[in-house]
Amino acid sequence: MDISKLLKPKKIAVIGASEKEGFGGDTCRNIIRYMNPEDYYFINPKREQVQGVRCYPSISDLPEPVELLVIATPMSTVEDFLREGAKKGARGAVVFASGYGEVGTEEGAQAELRLKALCQELDIALMGPNCAGYANYVDMIYPYAFISNERDRKGAVGVVSQSGQLVLSMMEAPSIRFSYAISSGNGKITTIEDYLDFLVDDEDTQVIALYMEGSKQPAKLAATLKKAALKRKPIVVLKTGRSAKGQALAASHTGSLSGSDKVFDALFDKFGVIRVDDLEELISTAQALAVLKKLPENNGFSSISLSGGETGICADLGQITGLNYPDFSEKTVKALEVVLPSYATVNNPLDSTASLSYDINKFGSVCEAVMKDPAVGIVAIGYTLLEEISDNAIYYMSEALERVMKEEWAKPCLMLPFAENTRNREYVKKLERIGVPVLPTSRYALKIIKNILDFTGYRPEDHNLEVAILSDLTMTQRSSSEKSKLPQEEGAGRVSTALTESESKMLIQKYGIDCGIFEVARNREEAGEIFTRLKLKKAVAKVDSPDILHKSDVGCVILNLNSPEKAMEAYDTILKNAKTHFENPDIRGVQICSMAEKGTEVILGVNNDPQFGPCVLVGLGGIFVEIFKDTSMALAPISRKEADNMIRKLKSFRILDGYRGAPKSDLDALSDAIVRISEMAAERAKELRELDINPIFVYEEGICAVDALYIKQ
Repeated sequence: MDISKLLKPKKIAVIGASEKEGFGGDTCRNIIRYMNPEDYYFINPKREQVQGVRCYPSISDLPEPVELLVIATPMSTVEDFLREGAKKGARGAVVFASGYGEVGTEEGAQAELRLKALCQELDIALMGPNCAGYANYVDMIYPYAFISNERDRKGAVGVVSQSGQLVLSMMEAPSIRFSYAISSGNGKITTIEDYLDFLVDDEDTQVIALYMEGSKQPAKLAATLKKAALKRKPIVVLKTGRSAKGQALAASHTGSLSGSDKVFDALFDKFGVIRVDDLEELISTAQALAVLKKLPENNGFSSISLSGGETGICADLGQITGLNYPDFSEKTVKALEVVLPSYATVNNPLDSTASLSYDINKFGSVCEAVMKDPAVGIVAIGYTLLEEISDNAIYYMSEALERVMKEEWAKPCLMLPFAENTRNREYVKKLERIGVPVLPTSRYALKIIKNILDFTGYRPEDHNLEVAILSDLTMTQRSSSEKSKLPQEEGAGRVSTALTESESKMLIQKYGIDCGIFEVARNREEAGEIFTRLKLKKAVAKVDSPDILHKSDVGCVILNLNSPEKAMEAYDTILKNAKTHFENPDIRGVQICSMAEKGTEVILGVNNDPQFGPCVLVGLGGIFVEIFKDTSMALAPISRKEADNMIRKLKSFRILDGYRGAPKSDLDALSDAIVRISEMAAERAKELRELDINPIFVYEEGICAVDALYIKQ
């Protein structure tokens, strides 16, 4: 399927052209308003004209081939029109009709399968069904079913959305301009991943804004995000599903597989994707990135406001947002002191005082001094731009900024308002022409600046850009059927997918994880012999069974063994306790292992996500995991830099780093372990379901895995 026939057709035909309000009539109104008359045809066998445009009785009656069909007729007619259109050269289609897989009925599912098979047979890239269409502002192609106010919307932001209404909301927002605005709808034939891939390659799209509820092609999604990361093309994503309610709504809306939300966070982190929280942040972050003529070279931020109150707001919200306000250099301070009034104090954030905003040269000199500071990467001008201008300051400030932004040394600059007002469109356009976006109010504005700095601080070379996804088909089947058996902990005759602890330890030892020394005793005498042969001073005895996973809960772990005799006694006790709590458990023996010295407890684990494959998790052990849920996650395989970042993301990182004089843990050894486990998980993605290494003791030098549980699919 050639998606360009769908999104960049030379000729289009609207089937079901109408005078009425609704998808057929409103699509015709949009096409008449925005497209060249020679590029489209209307089809309605009952009408000679629609809205003053000639109507043809059928696709076959058209005087020339068409590449795109826009089908605004009921579901029952769609397949016949696709067949007829294919004979006329159509290789793209927009289908508005609903009633397919998204409705959750058997009839809808079967209709969707037929539609998909037909599109594959005819080689037709189909948008929808149950979509609102799209607008191509690059070529002015407008098969879009929603009416909005006429304005100049042509720009550089490519939008893809699984919600048609959100596309309309973005098109009605005056602050954003588009290359493409795409409502993907059901998205079972041409998918949201296909549109994303198209926009990543599209030279007219500088920034991609994506609303998504889930992914049906995780392998393609990861490959496309990787391509964007290497091209350094920004992708800004609003994804629902953070909450249980959000996941349920996403599934009912489009039948999407929402996936674990933390896994999506890990996916976005790996590829430098900007994740936002709502539509305003999506619109404003994408448009700001499209307007800026250059991106920051470091994460230093400075704001220049006209009053102490505004400066205080910037200081507080900057800290809340996590922005870095570097101190000005001595040279910058001296340059500012020359320009600022005697009563002004030079700080970052800067109160330039209102008087300078009426002086083009002085305000320009303040901007120059701040921008030339080597620690500053991006600058915000604090000013509330009103729709009806009553204060002449903007005249002088905008003129100063126009002069400044032409200079080689100019840094990225944005305007930050402090109250919500409809912006003066003339000055918004003037500022955007010189590369200065006007942001929403301060809380949003500083979050958007943080988004930009996070994107520019992302380095693809610091990340392992591979993801151990088996395939889109395999992962989708797994997630929908969930045929994999869960590990069983009780009951004779049940098939367990868990390895014993000793088998799990031997496996992770092959990947360089220190587990101390251990052997499995098959009888009580062997337990004593192992204690002696391994020259153990202090040992632990544990049942070795795939059926008994929580060993300590049932008296199957005994600590502080200091002699062969104690090891033999422990063997007897453990077997007795196991048989008391379980009926005919599969016992392979009793593991006799060295008792590790106490260190800082860390949990390291893997969960094989149904869509995106193995996810590696690390967290500080004990109450930090159980109460504070203090963990970080990354998709396997991961780089050493990613492993380092995982550790530093933990709220409890300072404990590992030697808080208040405590010994500093061997973070290098822990990072190495994370990388090795991620490599193991990627290599064994087809068989691994779950791995739990809990705890790993981290010492001043080295680590030791005390317990491990490996579970197969």
